[in-house]
Amino acid sequence: MVPALARNLTTAPATSSLLLLKRGEVAPLLGQWNFVAIAALWGGLLALERSAVLQAMFSRPLVAAVGTGLLLQDVPSGLAVGFFFELFYLGGASLGGRHPDHEMLPAVMATASSATLAAASGAPGTPTIWAACILLFAPFGRIGRVLEEQLDDRATRLSGKAEASAAAGNLRRAARQNLWGMWPHFFGSALLCGAAAYVGHALAPFENQLPLKVVKALAWTYPPLCSVAAAVAVRGSNARFAFRYAALGALVALGIGSHVLFMRGAPS
Repeated sequence: MVPALARNLTTAPATSSLLLLKRGEVAPLLGQWNFVAIAALWGGLLALERSAVLQAMFSRPLVAAVGTGLLLQDVPSGLAVGFFFELFYLGGASLGGRHPDHEMLPAVMATASSATLAAASGAPGTPTIWAACILLFAPFGRIGRVLEEQLDDRATRLSGKAEASAAAGNLRRAARQNLWGMWPHFFGSALLCGAAAYVGHALAPFENQLPLKVVKALAWTYPPLCSVAAAVAVRGSNARFAFRYAALGALVALGIGSHVLFMRGAPS
């Protein structure tokens, strides 16, 4: 039997937005651009923190995703999406000139899209929404790496010019060149994260029309995704019994994911 929550996702009443508004929530039509602006600003700041400003691990997927969920009033979606990406990118490291995939970008984009999609659907975030957004935005880890490498090359050239300007005594020009090296990271990430939030809102009408079988299939996709992420995390540790740990981690993650699924009202 399909759960009431999954059924609500496909037959959400027209008054759901008004009910959210009465509870003090952000109504989808009124809060759409607020969500986009918040996601864009948060994503841009995290890009600066990751590469230039603080580097205090706020851009790790779990922290970044939970922060996104907190700002967009959907912490469960932040936890669910951040849990997957944190495990998936746990073994990523920058070695010399080789950059890992951009772990922050897909986590924030998927969370922003999940939050806006859930708000526009008039229901809490569900494993169906989490799995769909994870699958949709996971490729941006690789896309973000390519973009970051290009921006880093540009920043390196500007840094050399800034050093030359400082050596010549032109400190104001040197500061300006350093800033020009950082801002593209901010604007690039802000544009992508804001677009992801808008995409989540735009997908709501289509998500509401999904067949119940598709909703059920997506809901059951989330626990296997977490189990794969756990296996990847343990495999990347290079431990002596990595395979055994990976299998155990996959089972634990599968159990946690299944528990979350049942708690949220999974199909039975």
